[in-house]
Amino acid sequence: MNLPCIVLLTLGNPRERYWGELIALQPGGVTLRAIELNSLDDFITQVREHRAQDGAGPALPFPTSFFPMHRVERILLDERAGEIPAIAERFRERLGESIEQYLARQG
Repeated sequence: MNLPCIVLLTLGNPRERYWGELIALQPGGVTLRAIELNSLDDFITQVREHRAQDGAGPALPFPTSFFPMHRVERILLDERAGEIPAIAERFRERLGESIEQYLARQG
């Protein structure tokens, strides 16, 4: 796996799922620039509203977080599964730019 890459991270205790850019994978844990998967639709709506007000302006941030390995249940690459598009594909359709382009604007 080449880093950075776009992943779906599942955590336990409490159960959470994050989607975003995997920055580092170490024995102690993982570092992601990501958002909770449950808030993705709200995030996209906020980005659209922000763009309507401020044009292309700075990107709304994806927070950088560290999760200890004892909480990590699964890390999946965000990729198409047959007819089911990757989350990144849906992101691109709805915002008109790839997640990589979006994160690059975040700085």
